[in-house]
Amino acid sequence: MPAANDTRSRAPHLPPEERRAALIAATRDALLEHGTVPTTKQIAAAAGVAEGTIFRVFDSKEDLLDAVMTESFDPAPLLAEIDAIDPALSLRDRLYRFTELVQARFQRIFGLMDALGLVAPPHRRDRDADRRAKDGGPALVTRLRGVIGDDADQLSVPPEEAIHLLRLLTFSGSHPHISDGHVLSPRRIVDVLLDGISAQPSTARRNSPP
Repeated sequence: MPAANDTRSRAPHLPPEERRAALIAATRDALLEHGTVPTTKQIAAAAGVAEGTIFRVFDSKEDLLDAVMTESFDPAPLLAEIDAIDPALSLRDRLYRFTELVQARFQRIFGLMDALGLVAPPHRRDRDADRRAKDGGPALVTRLRGVIGDDADQLSVPPEEAIHLLRLLTFSGSHPHISDGHVLSPRRIVDVLLDGISAQPSTARRNSPP
């Protein structure tokens, strides 16, 4: 009976690329859950595979961890989610959704780096992956420009300045150390950007000296 249970707990046979993706996902989730580097035994258990399966897919545990970080820095999934934001939403709601997506990515990366003891993004040996990650910043700016779209006239500053401020607020407000453990919600970030914190009317703020 135990043997039957063990068999049922194992993941079904998957094609190589799907098995690779499953191991990456299991390792990523274990890193985020425990905040430390899991053992290969823990990774195998999370993925529902035998421990030896890991080394039939990856040359070493370090290669697996590299793959996790490469996947996490790939901007393609985030850009696709941003492209799916409903343009019929109000500007505020579009920015809420944009900030929610970007914050989730930041927090995932921050968590992984903390678990791995990294203080800076890791060096990527895959040149194509490195190029994609570096291209992600400009692509994100382009997407945010599209999110603002024809509603730029609702802003009191040029779109490029609004984009710069939103990126700064989202990064710093999402980092657990920079925010002193008080991470800002996406709504709070956007509301501060659009409404400020002054009790003065907005016209008074616009007419005040720089």
